[in-house]
Amino acid sequence: MKITVIGGGSTYTPGIGQTGFWPGWIHFHSKELWLMDIDRERLGIVSGLAQRMVKAKGDPFKVVLSDNQREAVAGTKYIITQLRVGLMPARRGDEYLGLRHGLVGQETTGVGGMAKALRTIPVILSIAKDIREVAPGALLANFTNPAGLVTEALNRHAPNVTAVGVCNVGITMKMEALEWLEKSTGNKIDDSRAALNTLGLNHLTWHRGFTVDGRDMWPAVFRAFAEKMKKEEDPECDLRTLEILGMIPNYYLQYFYYTERKVAAQEKWPPSRAEEVMELEKGLLRDYANPALIEPPADLMKRGGAYYSTLATQLINSHYNDLGQVNVVNVRNNGAVKEWATDWVLELPAKVDKRGIHPLPAAPLPPVCFGLISQVKMYELLTVEAAVRGNKNALYQALVAHPLGPSADRAQAVMDDMLETNRQWLPQFFQ
Repeated sequence: MKITVIGGGSTYTPGIGQTGFWPGWIHFHSKELWLMDIDRERLGIVSGLAQRMVKAKGDPFKVVLSDNQREAVAGTKYIITQLRVGLMPARRGDEYLGLRHGLVGQETTGVGGMAKALRTIPVILSIAKDIREVAPGALLANFTNPAGLVTEALNRHAPNVTAVGVCNVGITMKMEALEWLEKSTGNKIDDSRAALNTLGLNHLTWHRGFTVDGRDMWPAVFRAFAEKMKKEEDPECDLRTLEILGMIPNYYLQYFYYTERKVAAQEKWPPSRAEEVMELEKGLLRDYANPALIEPPADLMKRGGAYYSTLATQLINSHYNDLGQVNVVNVRNNGAVKEWATDWVLELPAKVDKRGIHPLPAAPLPPVCFGLISQVKMYELLTVEAAVRGNKNALYQALVAHPLGPSADRAQAVMDDMLETNRQWLPQFFQ
């Protein structure tokens, strides 16, 4: 069996190996891990560390390098996408686009997330095309942000490719909750015994329940989160809102609940987050190039993305071995939330087995949440149309529809700036 990582030159790749594939590889019966990237120099550095890590584990499989997407996809069973069109300079451009216009500049939310989606969707759809043609039946696990929006594009424009959007927010919340419970009880709890009840869109979810061995532990988890907020100087959620909701908001909801504060914080740039990561990655790649290094350096944790590798391994293991485990993923609703549109991609718990990804039945969120969800979903659908067709009218409408977008009389200026800033990656808008 062959597993392929598109964006194999990412600094995340060795982390996927250390806590994910290397320990769990025996469960996959795979002989090859293909790392594909268009940046050969960077791929060589990252793969060098990956190969040394594999060798240190007794060479359980072969690491194959490629800069040819179709070759890397051909005959594979699983494809993981963790790519970034335009690399970190494009992310920095997204952040400063927001800053220039007094809007949220962030890589997954607001105008920055929109720009990233426009660059990313055509590339992901080209991978889906290759899967249909040279790897039919393969599972595409997309880690690339904005993960929900990208999965929505796959849902609508590549419906015959089995695809799932993957994000670490759900599993991170689950692991945090277990830490709080373990601290209060003094007992170690394996994460396989726990289940997080969460619902919404990617980076727009509300956590509303937690069980261990089927026993309701939500009151204890909710109290622990509230105590954490009390102690923080800059809490991600204020206590009154937390009390009224009775749910824990995904931390990306800060951008919607406290927009003015988040925009004001951007005035302190540089460095923006992209600029911080660019400096961090210089050091990581320098470390990766050290021939004596056989495991990822500690600084990789500063890169973010906790538990990505764990989630990737759990997902593939459950699918390949027909385990029926439950993971929080982005997938087509298909009636799981019967009150909501069947064809929307949602983020929610789903059962994973060899037949596919099956969202579990869930009660809808209350109006205070659904109002925001429905508005953001309309933005997503318009952005998919704009990205696929190069449709400027749809792009304008997406900007106006987004709750973090500009006022209508400024939408044209923001759109023009976005397109010009990203011209080299958005040929569909300049034909």
